[in-house]
Amino acid sequence: MTQVTVKRLWKTYGAQVVLENVNLHIGDHEFVTIVGASGCGKTTFLKMLLGIETPSKGDFLIDGEPLPAEPGPDRGIVFQRYSLFPHLRVIDNLLLGLELRGAPFAGRLFGARRRRARARADELLEAVGLQGSADKYPRQLSGGMQQRLSIAQSVICEPKILLLDEPFGALDPGITADMHTLILQLWNTHRMTIFMVTHDLQESFELGTRLLVFDKVRHDPQSPEAFGATITYNIPLKGHRTPAGTAAPPQSTSPQGSAPS
Repeated sequence: MTQVTVKRLWKTYGAQVVLENVNLHIGDHEFVTIVGASGCGKTTFLKMLLGIETPSKGDFLIDGEPLPAEPGPDRGIVFQRYSLFPHLRVIDNLLLGLELRGAPFAGRLFGARRRRARARADELLEAVGLQGSADKYPRQLSGGMQQRLSIAQSVICEPKILLLDEPFGALDPGITADMHTLILQLWNTHRMTIFMVTHDLQESFELGTRLLVFDKVRHDPQSPEAFGATITYNIPLKGHRTPAGTAAPPQSTSPQGSAPS
């Protein structure tokens, strides 16, 4: 079970206010889509959730505990640009996460532990449709195949939270539709909580169980950096469909942008 709570969160860089007074509560196994104008702090919010940025003020909690100060295996991320190691084969790109987690000093598993890791990697390659490409290098894969591998990389350590930063923005529409089916399948299979930033409003409604809109509510033309963005709409999405065609359970209808007291 994974719940995310944000209370009175601010993020500033010197005199520039990026996010101000963000309040939010997300329940277990929600698929949260995030939209908003460029520069309104969506990616900054993901970076704080990942642990590579820290809040300037306020609380960021996972299951009631303060957010760890650095990235960990409980949180995976997929970027728009593929985060692959070009000198490693597909299977080795995928095994790397398991080996670093299981053998952090040696960086390599041996014997029965490696066989179990390889079986897990082969299973996931089949799930993402790359079972015939294990011995290829990333440069030998199409863009859609590389993004499938990036997603598999992020899922193999079974994170509680998966962060997606415009992961399908550079793909062709036909490939994007296939990726939507894939990510929904993985979301349901692994019971993750997902946060996805997108510029595609239709995509946000098709995939999400909850839609967040980030925007600035205060403006000063003389000092444009004085105010930051916040969550202006927090919309539970009804009738979300899973890949199997069954309706997802209804979501809570807490006030927009609110967090529990």
